[in-house]
Amino acid sequence: MRKPPTPAQLRREVDAFNKKVKVGDQVTVKKDDGTVVVTVTRGLAFVLSGHSAVVSLEGISGCYLLNRVTPGAPKVLAVPASTEAA
Repeated sequence: MRKPPTPAQLRREVDAFNKKVKVGDQVTVKKDDGTVVVTVTRGLAFVLSGHSAVVSLEGISGCYLLNRVTPGAPKVLAVPASTEAA
C-alpha cells in the first residue's frame, strides 16, 4: 500500500501547480466518470484538510485533485483526410 503524501509533498505540489496555472486560466479536468471537461480555475490550488492537493473550478461543484487537472485545453489530434479516390 502506498503511503499518503506528507504535508511538505502536498505543499510542493500546490506550489508547482500555482506557478503554472493562475486564477482564471483554462484547464482540462478528467471527471470521476471519465469524461473530460474544459473549464477555468476559480482560485489558487490549496491543501484540503491536510490530505489532498486540490483546486476549485468554474461550473464544477466542490474541488478536484490536482492530479486530475491539466493546464490548457486538450490536444485534438487531426483526423487524416480520406485517401480514397472519388
